[in-house]
Amino acid sequence: MSKIFKYTAISEGVSYLVLLINMLFIKPFHIDLYKSLLFPIGMAHGVLFIAYVILAILIKKEQNWSWKDFFAVQLASFIPFGTFYIEKKYLKNA
Repeated sequence: MSKIFKYTAISEGVSYLVLLINMLFIKPFHIDLYKSLLFPIGMAHGVLFIAYVILAILIKKEQNWSWKDFFAVQLASFIPFGTFYIEKKYLKNA
């Protein structure tokens, strides 16, 4: 299950960055393209975010995370590049 969480963390981080790129670089110049990309990118990011949170809850015990580590893992999902840091720090051996 740790390997699934690792791939989900990376995918969630990438989808977050793609959503930000869509908002910052495409929206100002191509509003129609922005609007057509927003739903699929947003939906994918939402599903990956929910999967990340649920998988983190499920593997907390498996990874022997303290509550501090668990909350750091959860907080990282809100910060750009945060899930990449979690993948490197907490999921080295997954």
